[in-house]
Amino acid sequence: MLFRARSGTFLTFALAGLLTGVWVARMPALAAKFGTNEAEIGIVVLVWGLGAIVAMQALRGVMARAGSRAALRVALPLTALSYAAVALAPTYGVLLAAVVLFGMTFGITDIAMNAQGSVVEQAHRRSIMSGMHAGWCVGAMSGGVFGVVSAAAGVGFTATVLATALLALPAGLALGRTYLPDPPAPAASGTGRRARRLPPTVYLIGVLAFIAFMTEGSIADWSGLLLHDEMGATEAVAAAGYPMFELAMLLGRLVGDRVRMRLGTRRLLVGAGLGTALGMTIVVLAPAPPVAIAGFFVTGLVVCTVVPTTISLAGTAAPDRPAAAVAQVGAMGYGGLLLGPVVVGFLSDATSLRVGVGTVVVLALLIAAGARFVPLRAGSDFAAAASVPAGTGRVGDAEPEPVAA
Repeated sequence: MLFRARSGTFLTFALAGLLTGVWVARMPALAAKFGTNEAEIGIVVLVWGLGAIVAMQALRGVMARAGSRAALRVALPLTALSYAAVALAPTYGVLLAAVVLFGMTFGITDIAMNAQGSVVEQAHRRSIMSGMHAGWCVGAMSGGVFGVVSAAAGVGFTATVLATALLALPAGLALGRTYLPDPPAPAASGTGRRARRLPPTVYLIGVLAFIAFMTEGSIADWSGLLLHDEMGATEAVAAAGYPMFELAMLLGRLVGDRVRMRLGTRRLLVGAGLGTALGMTIVVLAPAPPVAIAGFFVTGLVVCTVVPTTISLAGTAAPDRPAAAVAQVGAMGYGGLLLGPVVVGFLSDATSLRVGVGTVVVLALLIAAGARFVPLRAGSDFAAAASVPAGTGRVGDAEPEPVAA
């Protein structure tokens, strides 16, 4: 049962990554289909993100009541259907409406699959969230490859995205049978608004997720321009920066859970923040593109653990409403994903690309500093939990690691 649930959740992450990978890879084909300029494509991306954030916030209460399994069984097939609507949109106006719907359904799928990942993780009583997010990387890279192959074969945007949607729909329905039910919630200690309010810890974790997503989004959007415009790399070399970053993210997430089990949650986050700052310092000060690409690889190798760890922490920060806590942290993270590239772009326009991208160094140091103040509930620090002697019967009784002085 646990193996099936873990495999199903991993494949759900991979399927969501596949949809995203195809969507990003065929963005030029989307622009060609509607004859849009860069600003109009920017609006498409913006309304997709806003749709996801609005759905995450508006349906947080529904998630809390229904649980991740029920939400995911509905949201994942609806995401495939809305993806098909994007493919079939006949005009730019209809496209925007379809993209809003796609963003909303995808946003619910995102938080529901992360909440389900937290359920499976707690059932396993060991860290597995980084491995789940590695599934996302596998799916995104596969979607990117499929997008490249379809473009090389002369297949248009509509056919490529529609084919992906037709694959995702039955897969989403089949995966619905693998999910675990959410554990019963403890009785709420308050009534009314107080009972519905999430603990402050959730928002602190959300801030870390916001910063981590800002970091990842900034690198995704500006790495190529930094290498090409600022360092004089060819387009082919400049295009290698982000794939190297994603490859490092995948490799890091494959071992991230073992590292967390060994070091502990807080030390992992502090180390990831400091390592990201070091990697991006190499990028910003690089004298040549190969050095900068090496810096992007180092950055991806360490920053990759921050988002899965914050989602994992969110799942234990509000024991009575874990799905709602994951939804809140996910929504804050998506806000960072949208805002990060904008901030970097504004600073780059006012100064230089090196300075703009250099803000990621500051963001990484904030992750390292903020991690020291995240309280760890029983069961959220798997390194401490793993040290409980066999036969005691309660992993959650392990004491979390102390705050470093």
